[in-house]
Amino acid sequence: MNCTHRTVATVALISFPSNPSPKTLIAPNFVHLLSPDTATKTAKKRKGLRIRASVSDNGGARNWVNLLPTGVFSADKVLKLISGATASPICQYVSSPSTFLHSVDPRIKLVWLLVLVVLPARSHIILRFGLVIYLALLSMWTLPRQAWMDQLGRVSLLSGILFVMLGLGSDSAPALVQSRTPPPAMMGLMNIPASLGGYSYTIMKLGPLHFTRKGLSVASTAACLTFTVFQSASLCLTTTTPEQLAFALRWFMLPLTCIGVPVAEIVLTLMLSLRFISLVFDEVRSVALGIISRRINWQQLTMMETIDIFFSYFRRIFKNIFNHAEQISQAMIVRGFRGDSNSHKIYFLSDSSIGTEDIVSLLCLIGVIGATVLSDYFLF
Repeated sequence: MNCTHRTVATVALISFPSNPSPKTLIAPNFVHLLSPDTATKTAKKRKGLRIRASVSDNGGARNWVNLLPTGVFSADKVLKLISGATASPICQYVSSPSTFLHSVDPRIKLVWLLVLVVLPARSHIILRFGLVIYLALLSMWTLPRQAWMDQLGRVSLLSGILFVMLGLGSDSAPALVQSRTPPPAMMGLMNIPASLGGYSYTIMKLGPLHFTRKGLSVASTAACLTFTVFQSASLCLTTTTPEQLAFALRWFMLPLTCIGVPVAEIVLTLMLSLRFISLVFDEVRSVALGIISRRINWQQLTMMETIDIFFSYFRRIFKNIFNHAEQISQAMIVRGFRGDSNSHKIYFLSDSSIGTEDIVSLLCLIGVIGATVLSDYFLF
């Protein structure tokens, strides 16, 4: 028979794995004995896909739980951080050492709080940072060393993060501006210099990020306002008893009773809330210390067991808090409270006269307000 194509006989052989394992199933590989040219072309076109299946999970993909960071966010470190954060008094009255700020009338303290909330948003940048330095020095003078170091550290960290984020993010991407008039060179005019007095809108550049004057204004306002609000409220709560604060709030809200506002109920709720804050922090710290004292070996626990312990931790905190609330309500019922805040007698203050400390505090308040007003005319 006449053939125009050359035929080559092929033989298919089965190659088995050298180390067979009962856990692994590998498809047999067929090797064809072809001519050199055909074998090269087939090898270029063929793409193999090997699928591996295993009964156990020892040699497969790693478990996602093992990929979680255990060195930084370990359960033991989180509980120690919680117990350490609640060790210092937070929004609690500190009776000793008794300072000048403890003797100031609570009504003047509330006026100071209102002024410190409004001033950072309306004053010059120099006055904003001046208020921050004033509050920091007042905290260092009034509070114990451990208390003011803890409070100033947290508030400063939060304010610093806000300052950096808003300073670099508020005006980093400049808008694309296209002039509506032709350039001066096309009209035969001289180019106007960009600045005659060395003015620069951009203060600093960090790669694609720009720190501009607008970013400085926005960041300083937000950071200073955050610092003054948190630190002034903390100073007021650590140097004033809940009864004094309730008395001051009742004195300011008393005219609202003419329009039907339940002032007595609001004041009683505020006083109970201020009393309850210390109980919440004490429970959070005591339950965390109870878990730490058991010296649990967290390395031997699985992720689900660790999560279960933390759920038990939060469940225990809420249970203790509800028990304290029940005890407070029973104590109020025993003392004659029947739900009517107007008829229930609340003892606020024994003496509310104005002293030397109050006069000095009022003079300082007037001076700060006057400096804020004058800064709009003399500082640019």
